[in-house]
Amino acid sequence: MCGTCGCSVTSGGSLAAAEGGGDRDLRVDVLQALLSANQRAADHNREHFDLHGVLAINLMSSPGSGKTALLEATILALKTRHRIAVIEGDLATENDAERIRACGVPALQITTGTACHLDAALVHDALHRLPLVDIDLLFIENVGNLVCPASFDLGQHLNVTLLSVTEGDDKPAKYPVIFRVSDLVVLSKADLLPLLDDFEPTRAAGALRALGVDTPMIQTAVRRAPSIDTWLDWLESQLINKARGADVEQESARARLGATRESTMPCA
Repeated sequence: MCGTCGCSVTSGGSLAAAEGGGDRDLRVDVLQALLSANQRAADHNREHFDLHGVLAINLMSSPGSGKTALLEATILALKTRHRIAVIEGDLATENDAERIRACGVPALQITTGTACHLDAALVHDALHRLPLVDIDLLFIENVGNLVCPASFDLGQHLNVTLLSVTEGDDKPAKYPVIFRVSDLVVLSKADLLPLLDDFEPTRAAGALRALGVDTPMIQTAVRRAPSIDTWLDWLESQLINKARGADVEQESARARLGATRESTMPCA
């Protein structure tokens, strides 16, 4: 975990800080300032997305849950109907971006070094290198982590969290924050369910409902027995909803971005 997002501000972390002469209250103040600055940058990103009619989706999950594989299958299914681009987040390498580019769509890699999540400023920098006017659907594949990405708005319109059936059906109970902020939960690698005896989709759904949310949960598979129709239908419905509100969103974004240009904040 990184030391910049507050994931070390725990009872143990505060003890370590105290022993080292640190001030936990100061650390909390710094975290609050960090989140506030991130929110301003996220709002700015969203204004750019709205101005150009781009639907931005933040994909979150633990490492190896199949985010990139799902994106590859999604791009192949939709790229003749929608203009798609991807921002990839990882600590190192361009491996995932190269996989996405091989599918024939733009992909930008953000390498975070030691940070365990993307933030709005990193995404804003990437937007300078993306032709938003030529994009309908932007996926932001966050760093693999079920904790910190949930706390940082990137300017996206929707959060999608993948839960691989190889992980455990109690993940919504163990990591409630990320599942509470999700607009959709995708049970990935569902084609492996017949081979597993320790993952029950109904238990995962029950753990999700126990959080007090009505987030839909769907199943996908992209390898042994591909099945992504329900996922594609959900995406199409979100694109339709985005298009219906495009005029109002664009006018509002123009007004907000115009005001921003008069301030000190740099604008893409």
